[in-house]
Amino acid sequence: MSDRPAPPSRARADYPRFTQFRTRWMDNDQFGHLNNVLYYSFFDSAVNETLIAEFGFDPLADPEVFYVVETGCSFHAGVAFPGLLDIGVRVARLGGSSVTYEIGVFAEGAAEAAATGRFVHVRVDRETERPVPLPDDVRASFGRVYGV
Repeated sequence: MSDRPAPPSRARADYPRFTQFRTRWMDNDQFGHLNNVLYYSFFDSAVNETLIAEFGFDPLADPEVFYVVETGCSFHAGVAFPGLLDIGVRVARLGGSSVTYEIGVFAEGAAEAAATGRFVHVRVDRETERPVPLPDDVRASFGRVYGV
């Protein structure tokens, strides 16, 4: 029996927040779809855009920052240039100092994700780089934005 978490949902309705990205000509690989390394960039950008826009996070000045400690991606269908992508983000788990996100990469308006991912952040002290607990106000913000 595996202790791997269940895969993220492919349903658009399961993601409470979206960030949109426009694909670029250089994003396509020789097979005619977006290169796989781009998906991790989408994950990182969508999560951090939410922290900045919804939580007031300042990645250059805040005394605590979020480090990515784990990622994973599963591909279900191809997407390519030209096109718009809707990157859905939801929180699967709030730990003591960590946040586990699930991410869906959707072609604009699609009901099912072309790719799904898992992205784990740990909140750390900028100077010591040691984990620090998520304070109550941050937990409340996650509840407001993601319903957790």
